[in-house]
Amino acid sequence: MVGTIVYQLTRNLSMDEIKDAGFDSYFVDHTTGVYPCSSAGVPFSAAVLQVKGDIITDIHEDMAAEQKARSTYDNILRFCDDPDVIDPIRFLRAREIVHYQRFGEALRIVTDKLDSKNFYAFNPEFDKCKTKNKK
Repeated sequence: MVGTIVYQLTRNLSMDEIKDAGFDSYFVDHTTGVYPCSSAGVPFSAAVLQVKGDIITDIHEDMAAEQKARSTYDNILRFCDDPDVIDPIRFLRAREIVHYQRFGEALRIVTDKLDSKNFYAFNPEFDKCKTKNKK
């Protein structure tokens, strides 16, 4: 969605406006198309996705990702005064908060089913015999 907002804000720029905004190197490669990259121009890569196959570790990673996205949206809101950008960014920020809360609930559900004496000493995805509620 952020890429789409950038597209909407840049699609009608003149060549001089593109150059003055420092957008010219991006424009050369992508015109004003939506191309997922960081604010530093680093392209998105699946290499940034983290997974260990351990539900406790993976949920913590998911929660961290939600918080990082929320922080990014906070930073965008600090720089922006355009209501057409602010409103969707506020929506996305609120969505990250809800996702964080839901992941937190999932983590509580998972940890409630684990043997508290062996909480971090096994991977619940593989060592099923260590859970309290066997099915």
